[in-house]
Amino acid sequence: MDAVKGLKHLIAALTEVGLMLLALAIVAALLVGNNVPFFGSVVTNITGMVKELGANGLVGLIALGLILWLFSKRSVS
Repeated sequence: MDAVKGLKHLIAALTEVGLMLLALAIVAALLVGNNVPFFGSVVTNITGMVKELGANGLVGLIALGLILWLFSKRSVS
């Protein structure tokens, strides 16, 4: 059971680092422009994903709910 708990903590830490990098990429793209060398066109990709979810109606709303549920803060116990 300790291995599973350790794996859950590792996945949670990697997800949190990924979200921090995403936030950094958004801020960098807004400050510098859309062509940030390391992050690419993050804002364009996010805008496209939101457009795609919005175009799919109820299915997009359900997918957005699932995405928000996956990234919500939950305890890793």
